[in-house]
Amino acid sequence: MSTQPRNPLHGVTLEHMVSCLADYHGWAGLAERIPVRCFSHDPSVKSSLTFLRKTPWAREKVEQLYLLTVEEDRRLRGLD
Repeated sequence: MSTQPRNPLHGVTLEHMVSCLADYHGWAGLAERIPVRCFSHDPSVKSSLTFLRKTPWAREKVEQLYLLTVEEDRRLRGLD
């Protein structure tokens, strides 16, 4: 089994990313940052996962936002 020490998303599921982003930013804030219907109209983790698994460009935006959010949270907590 190969490890990916330089991949910050290694071991992080898409479900975890969406849940964390929704908790941190709220669904409305998430829809502002990534304007896709699954975040703005009757949002749920399940519907978001369905859309994101079929839409690579949107998944990439979620991954990028997740990394920025984790970094911002660490900085605000003084963990860097």
